[in-house]
Amino acid sequence: MATLAFALIGAGCSEAPPPQKKAPKNLEPLTGRQAFQQMYPSARAWMPDAQPMEIKSIPLESVKAAPGKSGAWQVTFVSAGRRRAKIFTWSAIEAEGNLHQGVFSGPDESWAGPRGQERPFLVQAIKTDSDAAFETARKKSAEYVKKYPDKPLVFIAEYTNRFPNAVWRVVWGESVNSSDYSVFVDASTGEYLEKVH
Repeated sequence: MATLAFALIGAGCSEAPPPQKKAPKNLEPLTGRQAFQQMYPSARAWMPDAQPMEIKSIPLESVKAAPGKSGAWQVTFVSAGRRRAKIFTWSAIEAEGNLHQGVFSGPDESWAGPRGQERPFLVQAIKTDSDAAFETARKKSAEYVKKYPDKPLVFIAEYTNRFPNAVWRVVWGESVNSSDYSVFVDASTGEYLEKVH
């Protein structure tokens, strides 16, 4: 009996330890269109007629962003047929604010339909990516950029009542509300439209 117990203890000690899970490798920051393309298949699986209403960058302190790129993005998709909305996110890392690495979706919400600037745009409307929009905005903002070289940037693609097409809004600051300077760039043509300050 003692021999059997010793054999069982010995067998337990000789087992290999379970393999360690590798920490997920951080993903690189993406442009708005790259992040959108990561989320679009999930949105179409949610609703076949899903269209974007807003694409917005989410700055992350722990992910170094390049011009026109961000460590996280949020897209609000809507379904005109079902009158539903859903927010999808893409993030390079797990982060605060319910951000999960890769693509993640929030709950379904009701949507009253297009009104004002809250209206969806065709996927084809985003021919110009956020990095190109930044370059256009930067060229028109040399004095401001020189004066405030380290200001954070936020990128938003949406319709606005100011212009007939969807636009990129390049915002210098933490948010639209707290910013004193932003530039509108046509999302289809890449042309400079207007400064707001």
